[in-house]
Amino acid sequence: MSSKPTSSHHMGSLFSMIILIILSWASLASKKAVAQGIQSAHLLDLYIRDYTFESYNQHFRTGILHTVHLPANFSGIRVDTVRFRCGSLRRYGAQVREFHLGVGVTVHPCVERVMVIRQKLGSNWSSLYYANYDLSGYQLVSPILGLLAYDAGTNVNFSNSFELGILAGEKPIRVDFSNTTKFSNMQGIMPFCASFESDGKVTLANQVSPNVCVAARHGHFGLVIETPRPGQLRGKISRWKVVVGSSVGAALGVFLLGLLLVALLVKVKKKSRMEEMERRAYEEEALQVSMVGHVRAPTASVTRTLPAIEHEYVPPPPRGIVHLCL
Repeated sequence: MSSKPTSSHHMGSLFSMIILIILSWASLASKKAVAQGIQSAHLLDLYIRDYTFESYNQHFRTGILHTVHLPANFSGIRVDTVRFRCGSLRRYGAQVREFHLGVGVTVHPCVERVMVIRQKLGSNWSSLYYANYDLSGYQLVSPILGLLAYDAGTNVNFSNSFELGILAGEKPIRVDFSNTTKFSNMQGIMPFCASFESDGKVTLANQVSPNVCVAARHGHFGLVIETPRPGQLRGKISRWKVVVGSSVGAALGVFLLGLLLVALLVKVKKKSRMEEMERRAYEEEALQVSMVGHVRAPTASVTRTLPAIEHEYVPPPPRGIVHLCL
């Protein structure tokens, strides 16, 4: 008689375990289907909010950053959360990972406490922003970083928590991508700061320093570069070829001109040497050179007229001799 209740108890426990396993599988399958079916960036924000509030512990200290562990089907997303008092946040500011909130930052509407959620979306979730925002002509070179705030009063309940606005004070909110992007400005391309607004628009701005952007309010941010069109790429390649061809042509022209000048100089020098040799040969032929001591001096050749005896010439008689005429 005592075995029947024991058997019923065991069967009931086994049945309960089976029900729990089925419910767990169903829950996992439902969450996986939800993750795979998310086609909106705003919807993704809501799911991240729900998981954040579900994992929130009342014993978490205010002002301490905590990591939110998302389900495996949300792999590639990193979420951190921290709770602030609105007055303390305004007086002291805060550093939430890549976001620096300066002194004077306000929360609108102001509540007693605010839950700040920082998102870092991996590359596998970037398709949501390509689908929901007009990014034609641009390419993301950094993960999407999000900064959102929700009401976190004394009784934290994600079902009735609404989104709050974070507004910068005198100094803008700084977003530092230095530790999140592998893109280097040394590549000769300066990325733009992209701000993804809630109305579906994208605002582009220049960086204030390498890999650092500024913002006036909460939202999602990323770094983008302009993607050249095929025609523009061909144009750039053609201009590159023209520049290289011009440089090579100019160098070749200078080289040939140098060869021509060298040839002319050699010809002129050779002609001058020949003229000098001809002049010296002529002078040596006209004048003979002889040594007078240690000095070479030109001398003329000796030309002497030989004496000839004239038959009709009679030399005069010597003095003292008288010629007698016979």
